[in-house]
Amino acid sequence: MSSMPNFVLLRPETAADAVRLRAAHPDSRFVAGGTDLLPNMRRGLVRTPAVIELAAVRELDFIRRSGDELHIGAACTLAALAADPQVAAALPALSEAARAVAGPTHRASATLGGNLCLDTRCRYYNQSAFWREANQFCMKLDGDGCRVAPRSTRCHAAFSGDVAPALIALDARVDILGTGGVRTLPLAELYRDDGMAWLALGSEELLTAVRVPLTAGWQSAYAKARVRGAIDFPLSGVAVALRRDGEHLAILRIACTGVASRPCAIGGLDILVGRPLDAAAHDIIALAIKRDILAMDTTVAGMAYRRRATAVLAKRLVDRLWQEAG
Repeated sequence: MSSMPNFVLLRPETAADAVRLRAAHPDSRFVAGGTDLLPNMRRGLVRTPAVIELAAVRELDFIRRSGDELHIGAACTLAALAADPQVAAALPALSEAARAVAGPTHRASATLGGNLCLDTRCRYYNQSAFWREANQFCMKLDGDGCRVAPRSTRCHAAFSGDVAPALIALDARVDILGTGGVRTLPLAELYRDDGMAWLALGSEELLTAVRVPLTAGWQSAYAKARVRGAIDFPLSGVAVALRRDGEHLAILRIACTGVASRPCAIGGLDILVGRPLDAAAHDIIALAIKRDILAMDTTVAGMAYRRRATAVLAKRLVDRLWQEAG
């Protein structure tokens, strides 16, 4: 493995100072737990002259209820998120997703904000410099085309964060701090379907918090397919949130990760509201998933497997939550 390149380390104590430093050093990168950025820097995948360390910005580390929402700071570790009793009780999909990330030592350092802003991944990009050079690199770094889709004009590297689909299914919003103040937007709008420009953040902006509605009657869960039972990124990850009204669906939301350059909410499910969860409903869900995810060969598993795995995971979770809600 390559040695760590030289860089300037900047250590703000407030979120506002962190944003000002980013504006003053436009090529810099934020780092919190460092479980994604630092390995990528060591492997030469990220090149930056300055790193803005957020460890001293204590205002970003919290979990607290505010009215009918749960507010979670971006610096909250995934271990703390997974262990929090109010998260487990009210938002089980979020708790399960946080617990599914990597291994225990990673989760002790990795943060919510870091997982939401995780770099996209591809079997042509996440390799040694020698391997990438032998394959003429790719457009995400040093190359001139996408090796997954050679005729494409954009990068197809996949977003593989576990927490994002759970929060999208739970209708979460995010607070983003910039030099002009704070703006809030639905989490789904944070992402773009482009492996090189997957975050809709301004050059100086910092994700500071997540707001999750606490809605009574919801059932939610998260599951993922991966090569090993721990550590690995998802080949496909699925979050489901639903509410049951007697023998009918009152609402159903499904979101996926690992199958596109952004975490995606499955559309077209409103047609199921007021209907029973029967074979016809499952056919509609399967068709919606097939329509909305276009998994490319960016991992060790092929496109066809990941699409099938996504549909199977969704069916299992929907059936389980339907039974639990009954």
